[in-house]
Amino acid sequence: MRDIKELSKVIGIDIEDTALYETALTHRSYLNEKGRSHLQHNERMEFLGDAVLELVVTEYLYRTYSEPEGVLTNWRSALVKTESLSSVAQSLGIEEWLRLSRGERKGSQRARRQILANTMEAIIGAIYLDQGYEPAQKFISENIISTLPMILEEGSWQDSKTKYQELIQEQEGETPEYEVLSESGPDHDKRFTVGVLVAGDIRGKGSGSSKQIAQQQAADNALQNMESAG
Repeated sequence: MRDIKELSKVIGIDIEDTALYETALTHRSYLNEKGRSHLQHNERMEFLGDAVLELVVTEYLYRTYSEPEGVLTNWRSALVKTESLSSVAQSLGIEEWLRLSRGERKGSQRARRQILANTMEAIIGAIYLDQGYEPAQKFISENIISTLPMILEEGSWQDSKTKYQELIQEQEGETPEYEVLSESGPDHDKRFTVGVLVAGDIRGKGSGSSKQIAQQQAADNALQNMESAG
């Protein structure tokens, strides 16, 4: 792990309390592996940073755009979702400072993205505690809100179901329908497999712990199938 003071240049913050940032960069697995129970991991700070991030993004969208609540909610979700935050963390090179167990370092790409996104929220929490609201707001604006134009241009703010429905209605004049193909597992841990159908033809499949999640996965799969076919 690099010297925490070097992080100051990367995040554009004149760090005063280095201990806050050390906590923000410490994953639970690191303490379990090292047996350092006297140290803190970043989950509580992540909780704080998540709230600060949501407030800053919400305030910006409210003051800048006149779109209805539903659209602004989708834009906010696109800005603060795991993929967006982990991408920002990677661009800043946050992983170089991350305290992580050997096992987690060898984890899946999805798990790594989640850890990086959580760490970004924890860093925002550390900035807020160390410097106050305005520096945290500035950091969020420069590194996260600044990605909004690209998100709007790509249309990635739309959820998969909405995006797929608009494409199918435009191209085929049909409305996709979702059907549960199978269920598995006990009542407290159900797993649903859902298909998205267009004019009776299954275009994609998805699974998840709820029908809603499975539907989104099915739509995402259908979108991928459209891209590969095109």
